[in-house]
Amino acid sequence: MERPAAAADGDVSLHNFSARLWEQLVHFHVMRLTDSLFLWVGATPHLRNLAVAMCTRYDSIPLSTALLGDTSDTMSTGLAQRLARKTSKQVFVSYNLPNTSSSFELLVENRIREEMQAFPEKF
Repeated sequence: MERPAAAADGDVSLHNFSARLWEQLVHFHVMRLTDSLFLWVGATPHLRNLAVAMCTRYDSIPLSTALLGDTSDTMSTGLAQRLARKTSKQVFVSYNLPNTSSSFELLVENRIREEMQAFPEKF
């Protein structure tokens, strides 16, 4: 008997992938829940920051806030906002990479976008 889709029966769907960006191995961990998404990005197993974003009917830009870590680091909140807009879900993001170059952050975000296009059911 075939099981229904993970989100339909309330299960958590896990998806992991990695990429070598600028000679650095970057790991991605995605947990898809019924109405939300958790994305962890890092090179080592740390949770140094956490941000959340969600769409509202009052503004076209999703609301976001830092829940954990340095509030001056806007990568997690910005990425959470963009993913919330794209998925229409509440999105939690933990971005744990030391490289703060905007070019590197763009590479990371493009890799996430590629994975979303290849495996939309995982997001």
